[in-house]
Amino acid sequence: MKQDTKQKILEAGARIIHLKGYYHTGIQEVLDAAGVPKGSFYFYFKSKEDFGLQVIDVFNSMYLGLVGPIAKNDALPPLERIEKILDRFIDLFQELNYTCGCPIGNLSQEMGDLSQAFSSKLAASVEDMTQIYKHLLDGAKEANEISQELNTQETAEFIVSSWHGSLMKMKISKSITPLKLHKQFILDILKS
Repeated sequence: MKQDTKQKILEAGARIIHLKGYYHTGIQEVLDAAGVPKGSFYFYFKSKEDFGLQVIDVFNSMYLGLVGPIAKNDALPPLERIEKILDRFIDLFQELNYTCGCPIGNLSQEMGDLSQAFSSKLAASVEDMTQIYKHLLDGAKEANEISQELNTQETAEFIVSSWHGSLMKMKISKSITPLKLHKQFILDILKS
């Protein structure tokens, strides 16, 4: 029962923070959305910051839920898995009408230089994303799908960083074009 209530608060908070940001999300708003009494918040969380840090774990789980099945699908060549991951998010953001962006990227911009605790947790989350791509790039190298000279760590970092930039452009242009361009350039570079 306790875990269910805490999870309801975290999931409601994740939805609101993804849409509005950390600072524009109030505790009472989260509790109302979760259908939980006011006193429950401090039973589960030491502070709003503690809550926000745990919401990052929810975002990580969401990301892995979307990416994991594709990344682990050994029936597909590694480069095709990268393409399918990028396509999955292109489809998702079209469904979201070009809104929200990456919750980890959003929080990184909002909180990355304001809280050391957030900065460290967000950096670890971005590194987890990077390692998924690095693993796939290492597989692509082993399969001779990409150049043996390619630095897979740096390339994975570039894919994640440029993806976040493309998401910012998508949000302000209200267009999926930046994400499609990102995918095209990444695949063109990898295949050259």
